Amino acid sequence: MILILSSKTDKGVNLVLPKLVERGLDVYWWDPGDYPASTRITSRLVGADWRHTLVTDDAEIDCSSISAVWLRRPQRPKAAKVVEDAGYGEFVAQLGRILRDGWMETLDARWFPARLNTVLHAENKLVNLAAGARHGFQVPGTTITNDDERLVDVWAETGGRCIAKEVQLVPYELDGQEHGFYTTTVTRRHLTTRHRLAYAPVILQSRIDKAVELRITVVGDQVFTAEMRSQESRMTRDDFRHYEGNFISYAVHDLPEDVARRCVELVRSLGLAFGCIDVILTPEGEYVYLELNPNGQWGWLEEFTDLRISDAVADWLVGEVSA
Repeated sequence: MILILSSKTDKGVNLVLPKLVERGLDVYWWDPGDYPASTRITSRLVGADWRHTLVTDDAEIDCSSISAVWLRRPQRPKAAKVVEDAGYGEFVAQLGRILRDGWMETLDARWFPARLNTVLHAENKLVNLAAGARHGFQVPGTTITNDDERLVDVWAETGGRCIAKEVQLVPYELDGQEHGFYTTTVTRRHLTTRHRLAYAPVILQSRIDKAVELRITVVGDQVFTAEMRSQESRMTRDDFRHYEGNFISYAVHDLPEDVARRCVELVRSLGLAFGCIDVILTPEGEYVYLELNPNGQWGWLEEFTDLRISDAVADWLVGEVSA
């Protein structure tokens, strides 16, 4: 059996699931956000090994039958709706997270892209920026800080060519509206309100001129590179994620062999079987590494290009492609 762990609204799963079903695979899609509210997990220690049973509203699964797990984008565990007290509800959810994490760590199967702790380690920007540099990538000058006076220093060091971005894209609500902090060019005006930097850490980097941006998706030993012409629109010049889709055009990019090899080695060095790597191709032809996301989005690339990433993910889960 292949177990998919993700929110039921995940469009990426819907791209891969039919390919698994077509091959006659036994597949079950479950969102750990349903635990412990509407799902039961029982774990028995037999000798030195755990035996897990997963019971949902429509299945009872002996977890020893699971051969591969796709850790995609699950929601966080939560208490049942009948738990009305907020404090007790958070207590229940916290216990659920602890037990879920232990279940994940001790479920014996092939994990894609990796087990939870490995994924969390790899997505940390301090970890994967340094890893990119170790694998020979050019990386922008970077400072991560919540010291507001350091903004002035970085501004001066970069000659006023400085961008700011979130340590990790975390949506939040403000006055009932959902917001997210995208890559932003730091202007002189930002220096006058720099005291706000003390509230939360931010990444400050040298601004790199772009010819195009690349989303390099690694699946095992396979590399898929999409070229995003973000400079075609002023809305996407700083961050293509802000207004992606039809605002810009896309193409398959012919990545040099040595760059592709380093991408595979980088992903593997972090213990992953999958990774989305964001790179800038400068007007001078230099490839500049920005970050690696161990569970990044790729579905929209299949809509705009001929890249068949979903086939490669299905192959890995079936076992036709090695990690």
